[in-house]
Amino acid sequence: MIVIIDFGAQYNQLIARRVRESHVYCQIEPPTVSIDHIKDLNPEGIILSGGPSSIYEKNSPKVDTGIFQLGVPILGICYGMHFMADALGGSVKRARKREYGFAQLTVSEHQNLFKGIPLRTTCWMSHGDSILKLPKGFKPIASTENTPIAACANTTNLFFGLQFHPEVEHTPHGTKMIQNFLFHICRCKRSWTMKSFADESISKIKNVVGSHKIILGLSGGVDSSVTAVLINKAVGKNLTCIFIDNGLLRLNEADKLKKTFQKHFNLNIRFVTAGSIFLKALSGVTYPEEKRKIIGRVFIDIFEAEAHKIKHVDFLAQGTLYPDIIESISAFGGPTSVIKSHHNVGGLPKKMRLKLVEPLKYLFKDEVRALGKTLGMDEELIWRQPFPGPGLAIRILGEVTRKRLAILRDVDDLLLAEIKNHGYYKKLWQSFAVLLPLKSVGVMGDMRTYEHIIAIRAVTSKDAMTADWAKLPHQFLGKISNRIINEVNGVNRVVYDISSKPPSTIEWE
Repeated sequence: MIVIIDFGAQYNQLIARRVRESHVYCQIEPPTVSIDHIKDLNPEGIILSGGPSSIYEKNSPKVDTGIFQLGVPILGICYGMHFMADALGGSVKRARKREYGFAQLTVSEHQNLFKGIPLRTTCWMSHGDSILKLPKGFKPIASTENTPIAACANTTNLFFGLQFHPEVEHTPHGTKMIQNFLFHICRCKRSWTMKSFADESISKIKNVVGSHKIILGLSGGVDSSVTAVLINKAVGKNLTCIFIDNGLLRLNEADKLKKTFQKHFNLNIRFVTAGSIFLKALSGVTYPEEKRKIIGRVFIDIFEAEAHKIKHVDFLAQGTLYPDIIESISAFGGPTSVIKSHHNVGGLPKKMRLKLVEPLKYLFKDEVRALGKTLGMDEELIWRQPFPGPGLAIRILGEVTRKRLAILRDVDDLLLAEIKNHGYYKKLWQSFAVLLPLKSVGVMGDMRTYEHIIAIRAVTSKDAMTADWAKLPHQFLGKISNRIINEVNGVNRVVYDISSKPPSTIEWE
């Protein structure tokens, strides 16, 4: 176990990924975390993340300095290094020259953190402050042209600091440095696997839920499906899954999912058809965030009504993932801004009075797929591309109507068929169509047309925190365009989205 203190860095998720990829479990906590909670977690080490603040600013984030008396190794990265230096008696000032981007690192100490690291290597800098004076017991162990103290160490207490970011790919030996901290300094073992996570999660769910009843809103996506199978292994028939067909699903998706769950999973599922209710609530609504909130509110109302039919329920399960939390709220106390709300995040209505169970909330999507495989789930379900909770409503820009849904369903079905037939489905993080709130002039059979525009979105990613547009072959895109225009009534133009995340998001709304 490694505890990561989140000071609001844009890269803190990458720190967690690098630790997890090394088969060591880690947990991200806000700087407001109590020292007693950290003691309860019993970590082998602590990593202090970077952040946008300056340590000398008023109200800059700080964690309880009692961490330095726990007797465990600590690694501070960028702001985390500044916090450690300041807390232990050193001083930090605004740098004479700021450093952003690549820098040449000269290593002077090849033990501990830099074991096996070349004398000179590249690192990724992103800072405007530097350490002026090191605390007692520390010494510099690396430098750059602009930063004399690019890394420091107190080898007696096993406290280390890096001014640069080892977690990003731009620091080529960064993963090695993190692994040196994990295995040579903290003495961690490579024991965290999806099998160990599954076993521990099932045990925790049994202890928390016991013989009580628990309900889950099942969407048929990877997250809720893995959550359902995991909890089912813990509590069996005490789990009731509620599948609400909101009328915003893909072509024949509700029927396909019903057959899949009935055939392959021994789950207790209630199916609810409610498309007309959602469409009525969305009538005339065009603003994206309002759509999401309406869909979430109606879902809760229907879900709550269905849940009341089940007696003596004490728990609600959700398939919340780590990226859901990062994008929806200020990340664990850090100054990350809200990008868009997620249907899984935001809390329960107080009147439901149910305790929340979120067994996947510290996992990334690829880890959830690995967990599903460990649980024996079918490849086809595990590798379903992410589909938003609000469904096609946020892939229809503007008002959601039955007619516009019908057009998008036909386009979406055709697109995914081509993506799968040409072997791209597993290679892409997401691939989908967006119906734009515009029409354009076209010519079909010597006749003027004025019809809808479809945008195709296909991206590659590891965890949805960042994404790049997929460089699909032009000939393949041309085939998709021809099929859509020729086979779907109401469309006469297809465009391809070539924007990455950031600055764009994956979904258009």
